[in-house]
Amino acid sequence: MLRYIIKRLLQFIPVFLGVTLLLFFISYHMPGVDPAQMRMGERAVTPEFRAQFEAAHGFDQPWYVQYVNYLGNLVQGDLGRSYMSGRAVADTLADRYPYTLRLALVAVAIQAVLGIGAGIISAVKRRSFWDVLVTISTSLAVSVPVFWLGLILQFVFGIWLQNITGGAVYLPVTGASGSMPTWMYYILPGFTLAVVSLAYTARIMRSQLLEVSNADYVRTAKAKGCSPARILWGHKMKNALIPVVTSMGVDFGIMLSGAIFTETVFNWPGIGLLLFTAITQRDFQVIVGVTTVILFIIMFISLIVDIAYGFLDPRIRIAGGEE
Repeated sequence: MLRYIIKRLLQFIPVFLGVTLLLFFISYHMPGVDPAQMRMGERAVTPEFRAQFEAAHGFDQPWYVQYVNYLGNLVQGDLGRSYMSGRAVADTLADRYPYTLRLALVAVAIQAVLGIGAGIISAVKRRSFWDVLVTISTSLAVSVPVFWLGLILQFVFGIWLQNITGGAVYLPVTGASGSMPTWMYYILPGFTLAVVSLAYTARIMRSQLLEVSNADYVRTAKAKGCSPARILWGHKMKNALIPVVTSMGVDFGIMLSGAIFTETVFNWPGIGLLLFTAITQRDFQVIVGVTTVILFIIMFISLIVDIAYGFLDPRIRIAGGEE
């Protein structure tokens, strides 16, 4: 297993370099208004200011030279400096990322509880009312646009129910430097972020439980007189959870990378909103820095999922680093 982990880590290097190189090339050749004009405005940009601005940010050098310099700074933990605000990208990420992390934890908890629970109920109560309800609900969930669902939830809980009950409704309305005094603020954006993932989790859980129900070890457990609860939790769940854990691991990595639509709709001060703002402002240093962090997070989560996959099922453990 150790050799397998080292092998996966070594595979990160060419993937990381390839993706960051492509990202860097595309970002610095995007059509549109140039950075100097975005910073000072069209009328305020003089030839002298443009030359000074490009020299200060290294834009006067070829893009591949800028990329090599970026990698050198990246090794030292320097993600660059925003030319819009003048602040270090690493410092901005340090302020914004805790909001994304907590939102992702809430979302994956909702996904695990509702998704796995609905899948178990649907499989155990096959062809019943609950099975039909879960099937219809998951079909609707995967079809609903995230930004539309977020707006509907804000309208229902922020306007409609508040007018009916006359009480306070928790909505995550805050600025980039605002504080979140209670976990109640995380429920609506967390559910919005998790709704599509939990629908797929419920489907995978149901199909896997139905598939392992015909396995030999399940029939043997039934022949021994084991109770249905023991068969479910002691025999079926361990193998049925393998693809579920894989799917949830990938989803969690995506959630940790920042949800642009969810964070923008709810004005959530995470890295998703930060990336959206940087794109609209053509702030390339922030775009490249945030995307580099997102790439590292996804690759790291993928490694953790691969390791967990081997521990869940001894049959697929990698011996000696060979697949």
